[in-house]
Amino acid sequence: MADESGADEVGADETGGDDGDARQAERAPERSSGDVSGGGDGAQPGIPEDVRTYDRFTKIEESTYERANEFLRERTYITAREWAIARLCADFRTETGVEMTKIGEHLPELVPFMTDTYSPQAVNQARASFEEKVRTSGATFLYGAMSDFFTAEELDDVMYEATEVAKFLLEVEGVDLSVEEELAAEEQVTEVMKEVRQHSAALRHDEVTCPECGHGFEAGEES
Repeated sequence: MADESGADEVGADETGGDDGDARQAERAPERSSGDVSGGGDGAQPGIPEDVRTYDRFTKIEESTYERANEFLRERTYITAREWAIARLCADFRTETGVEMTKIGEHLPELVPFMTDTYSPQAVNQARASFEEKVRTSGATFLYGAMSDFFTAEELDDVMYEATEVAKFLLEVEGVDLSVEEELAAEEQVTEVMKEVRQHSAALRHDEVTCPECGHGFEAGEES
């Protein structure tokens, strides 16, 4: 399970960290014309039912945007803005697409640490930025795994740390993971990484030895 101290870090009120210019930019979202921030009582009657009942991120209700952003920057390549909006885009997806206008107009009601409304264009921009970073990070990780830069043990450590951070973020969002589910997920990840190491070795050499069992085989041969 993820370190419980992480929850304290996300939930703390104090701000910190260097990187001030980047964070200032993150605090300056594009406002939607005519939007009303969700803090006042007058806005409550106009809040849709699915927005009022949305219960993600309740574990960090006392967090500030700056603190959530700092937590993510220390462990991932995404910002708090991108994390929150990517989650909302997945949850508010209909048969005709993502409800970007609803997400932007009600962002302060949906996510405790977001205090400004966003235009649909700003929501789409944050979603696109999240997707681009996931793709770039995935390519970087897979190359590192396939290039023989890491030993099998080191790669296991990398996967363990990444899995723990991912599980923690899911738990902060409100996902309840049982011990059985966690163990099953970790086992699946381990099996996949064994195959990645084996087949990447086959790509680099004509004849290779499996790093797990010592079995020798030629490139292209089914293991």
